[in-house]
Amino acid sequence: MSITPQPGIMDIALYVSGESTLTGHAAPLKLSSNENPLGCSPAAQAAFAAAARDLNRYPSTDHAGLRGAIGQVNGLDPDRIICGAGSDEVLQFVVHAFAGPGDEIITTEHGFSMYPILARMVGATPVTVREVARRIDVDAILAAVTDRTRIVFIANPANPTGTMLAESELLRLARGLPPDVILVHDGAYTEFAEGFDGGVSLVEQFPNVVMTRTFSKIHGLGGLRIGWGYAAREIIEVLNRIRQPFNLSSAQLAAAEAAMRDTAFVADCAAANAAMRQRLRASLIQLGIGCDESHANFVLARFGSAEQADAADAALRDAGILVRKVGGYGLPDALRITVGDAAGVTRVLETLGAFMADREEAGR
Repeated sequence: MSITPQPGIMDIALYVSGESTLTGHAAPLKLSSNENPLGCSPAAQAAFAAAARDLNRYPSTDHAGLRGAIGQVNGLDPDRIICGAGSDEVLQFVVHAFAGPGDEIITTEHGFSMYPILARMVGATPVTVREVARRIDVDAILAAVTDRTRIVFIANPANPTGTMLAESELLRLARGLPPDVILVHDGAYTEFAEGFDGGVSLVEQFPNVVMTRTFSKIHGLGGLRIGWGYAAREIIEVLNRIRQPFNLSSAQLAAAEAAMRDTAFVADCAAANAAMRQRLRASLIQLGIGCDESHANFVLARFGSAEQADAADAALRDAGILVRKVGGYGLPDALRITVGDAAGVTRVLETLGAFMADREEAGR
């Protein structure tokens, strides 16, 4: 073909989402995409249904109602908030606005797989630094910074590990970066980490920090694709110049605003997740399966080898349970398991309990 794409485009490995269908199982238990097992707020459902009456009308271009709700609930300046089609779009705004060919974007060893995709999308070079025991290493990030570095991406709590940087380490990272390097703090799982502000305090202290959040996780609106970011006014003004004016529909905006204002639903989901996450992790450890403390709505179950992880995945699939293999994240011996409801957690533990018992028996 004589038409040539921009540099970096053909180097992109396509993103692979969590599976949702399983041959032989009409309704598998889907624990592969970190979705909220409790669904979404009834208020959000009602707002979405009501929006259907006005689908002939264009949505607002300024997202004022949603930004106002986000600001009110989180104590933020609405004028410093930008909304996108999932937080992925907000991340995309940042790379399009501030990076390009010849630039470097730092990611971490087990970081979210969209980060290098975003870097290559604009012709920048992704630079991957090591983690230590599945945790972000601040020293490794700072050592990797060069005069070509434009952006540093971290997810905190991290995906797929569920681990989290101490706030002192976050502060050390922000202080250590040059002022012309943007630190993007991806806080998709913030609401599951008790007492954590998701990077707000960093944004207030450092004009080169951008924090992002999503409605796909605790709010249960993954099917609508809505996210938001918060940063210094100067950065938000730049990002809004490349944002499509109608990037969110009226139905998206209405549902997201209702979801944000339903703080009781969010609190209930966080409490339910914390209880089931603790049960799941403690039981996995008791079964002899490694599992770091998670601050998200999933756990990373670590087995003795890649072969054992594959066998465990096969056993779960035979039982009609879909989880996420994470070999592509440099973790071939692990499975990422979304925290389900009580019944879902029981099914996972019963299946893995039988699997580990069979392995032990076979090894005798």
